[in-house]
Amino acid sequence: MTPQLLIAGGGMGGLAAALAVARAGWAVRLYERAPAFTEVGAGIQLGPNATRILHGWGLEDGLRAVAAFPDRLQVRCALSGAELGVLPLGARALQRYGAPYATVHRADLHALLRRAAEEQAGVHIGLDQGLDAFADDGQAVRLKTARGLEVEGDALLGADGLWSRVRQQLLSDGPPRATGHLAYRAMLRTAALPPALRGPQVTAWLGPRLHVVQYPVRRGEAMNVVAIVHGAVAGEAQDWDHEAHAAGLRHALGAVCAPLRELVDAAPRATLNAHAWRLWALADRPAVSGPHQMARGLVALAGDAAHPMRPYLAQGAGMAIEDAAALAHALAMDAVDVPTRLQRYALARWQRCARVQARSVRNGRVFHAIGLVRLGRDMSIRLLGDKVLDVPWLYRA
Repeated sequence: MTPQLLIAGGGMGGLAAALAVARAGWAVRLYERAPAFTEVGAGIQLGPNATRILHGWGLEDGLRAVAAFPDRLQVRCALSGAELGVLPLGARALQRYGAPYATVHRADLHALLRRAAEEQAGVHIGLDQGLDAFADDGQAVRLKTARGLEVEGDALLGADGLWSRVRQQLLSDGPPRATGHLAYRAMLRTAALPPALRGPQVTAWLGPRLHVVQYPVRRGEAMNVVAIVHGAVAGEAQDWDHEAHAAGLRHALGAVCAPLRELVDAAPRATLNAHAWRLWALADRPAVSGPHQMARGLVALAGDAAHPMRPYLAQGAGMAIEDAAALAHALAMDAVDVPTRLQRYALARWQRCARVQARSVRNGRVFHAIGLVRLGRDMSIRLLGDKVLDVPWLYRA
């Protein structure tokens, strides 16, 4: 009989896993708690390590139709506006890593993965069916949803995000930790921005205790902007999405340079959404400490459920896509039992994920540095350029 994987969570990681595992010959039943998939107005950067996998799944043309492909990463001082350094992307990324560096609207990538999963034989997607509990007796795993549906499968993947119910039942390690950082996000019409703030590039503005990143999505028709500052929001930590205002962001940014102020001030008239700015309180978990945190018995974790990370290496989606590919490879090992296959998945992933998590935390400290550390950072970028901005160990994997 065809083995069956149950997946809790229909986000990027869940859909990627559904597609990859079905391509490996398993049947997949995915359950998502939301009653419908809705558009979330945020951007995603995909390094060559992720786009290489998407191409391998036959999604190269689909990605090209919705993404932008920046020609460089430019680092600028948020206070003076001066350029600190540049990392060529575009043709150089293709030549060096065999796959492009892409920037894409989260909803567009989600829709691309969803369509591919729905068209793949053996995939069933159930909406409005959030996981309530599961039971693993060593022979099969049984999932029960909040609406009372009960399903049995040969394995369960928890891809249900930062606040994963699968993780809590599996590991009982408590809630995520607050980082003390806030992310203001906006999705803007490129044509409505000042000409100097457009262009096919990723721009990172670095300042004391803050940084801002902007990059094109939707073939360059829209610009994703995210500003990360220090602070906290009132209310429940799990209620991560709040309305925000440009005045609050301007206050948080302080005395930044004129071009960066122009970008923030342009948001209300250039926004693609009902509100120019949305506010997230960022949370994460400590780096994965071993394979036991990614798989036990017939249950495994992937994406943010396994290794939520800070966005300072732009690898949240990339690691979820890598997880999906590694899981499919492990589950295709018919010569060993399912718990062993899941352990091989965890062994293949945990150290790399821990390294990416740790590097993301380190990058946050570097991006937000103050005093002499900030001056040393700026000098290093000026002198060494792409030698400190490129990440070969990550992109070549």
